[in-house]
Amino acid sequence: MNAFHKLRDRIAVVGVGNTAYGNFPHTDDYGLGAEAFRRAIADCGLDKNKVDGLAVCRVPYYARMGEILGLAPRWTVQFPPHGRMSAMAIIEAAAALDAGLCDYAALIYANIGRSRRLNYGGEESPGVWDPFGFTSPGAAHALMFQRHRALYGTTTRQLAEVSVAFRHHAGLNPDAVMKQPITIEDHEAARPITEPLRLLDYCLINDGAVCLILTTKERARDLKQKPVLISGFGAREAYRQSSIANFDLNFWYDEVRDVAVQTYGMAGVGPQDVDALMCYDNFSPTVLFSLEGLGFCGQGESGAFVEGGTLRLGGRLPTNTDGGHLSCSYMQGWALNVEAVRQIRGQCGERQVKDAEVVQFVAATPCSRSIIYTPG
Repeated sequence: MNAFHKLRDRIAVVGVGNTAYGNFPHTDDYGLGAEAFRRAIADCGLDKNKVDGLAVCRVPYYARMGEILGLAPRWTVQFPPHGRMSAMAIIEAAAALDAGLCDYAALIYANIGRSRRLNYGGEESPGVWDPFGFTSPGAAHALMFQRHRALYGTTTRQLAEVSVAFRHHAGLNPDAVMKQPITIEDHEAARPITEPLRLLDYCLINDGAVCLILTTKERARDLKQKPVLISGFGAREAYRQSSIANFDLNFWYDEVRDVAVQTYGMAGVGPQDVDALMCYDNFSPTVLFSLEGLGFCGQGESGAFVEGGTLRLGGRLPTNTDGGHLSCSYMQGWALNVEAVRQIRGQCGERQVKDAEVVQFVAATPCSRSIIYTPG
């Protein structure tokens, strides 16, 4: 049991909002963040002036964001622009709310990457991917999948099950960028990027923003939406190979297993109780690594586990029901947490998981995190 177990069901997500996703050169990070914030405030019916906690991620300057929103918070945090920050920020905000550092926390993420033609890695990040000659995080994940394939016989057709399932879900999501259905054959015929990964194994860089508003369970009762409780979470870092920030010889298995023990132990549930999974999918192999670490299958068994539509709506484990990073948009985990909240609320329309009462978010990264959401 970790020290955070006392926070079980004490903090609630009460408001969520997101912009459209796409190419918006007419605006900037702040404009997108402000729009997501406005929608989250409208979602929960909170007086904006009561927001006294602000956390921002991938927003250039926290003070400018606060100025634009007209906020005067008691608690402010700016997170680095890395994808692993979404659950980290939610957990930090939960701790701040419990400690009384703020009463209502707004968490804002904004990405202007598509219209600004942002590259991840390459010459823009010298020294980060260089030790093994990598030019991007995709190369690191390609090498990890090569290792997984060599050790366990995992195939690219099994990997395709991830992309195909998430594209199916995106077709049911009005906000998703890529809605055209794809097949396993389409995946196998797609253009190679870094072998064995192909175009359909990569996330979608787009402009967009997301906002979540958190408060205590007691304060949540006065707001518009039925609260969605944070029932469990866990954390573990992997810094052994920190100079190559998206590579791990053991697929972050040990770290995610530890995170799973913490998260399930705090929430009082197990993998068998999870109705839907929101899984960080910067690249499709990350999903396989996450499934193994969380205990949905044994190590090396994720390829067989996902065969036959396991991750699709109606399957054994509906995953990334908004389309995820592969087909909705790469909002670096933030939109997946919003989707988790909406699934618990029953607000996902055609992509709704029936009777969703336990929805889990996981990010298998050098800073692995997981969160369990349940109805309030």
